[in-house]
Amino acid sequence: MAKYRQGRINEEMQKELMAILRRVKDPRISDAFLTVTAADCTADLKYAKIYYSALRGDAKEIAKGLKAASGFIRRELARSLNLRMTPELTFIADSSITYGAHISSILNNLEISEPDPEETDGDENA
Repeated sequence: MAKYRQGRINEEMQKELMAILRRVKDPRISDAFLTVTAADCTADLKYAKIYYSALRGDAKEIAKGLKAASGFIRRELARSLNLRMTPELTFIADSSITYGAHISSILNNLEISEPDPEETDGDENA
């Protein structure tokens, strides 16, 4: 399968999964504000890794909820995507958004002071 086709399938799978996750009635999933950050499907379309990020909730409970709802999610994905095979879904927690927010808070808390003009004048003459 060509790389561009696999990329298109990954993008479409990510979009459809976002819509499907909004319809899941499991409170572990619906209350967590999940975001699908990426979908990575194998070339033979048998397996797919779904990377997700949750805004709130217990990570273990969210993982259990996604595993329990994976059959429903896969069935809905098969209905929306017109593929010969619907991949088996593996959900992987993605901490990049949390890490980015942490780095942003560190940068926002930095205090940058202006250099003293007297100190810089002394350095130039030396």
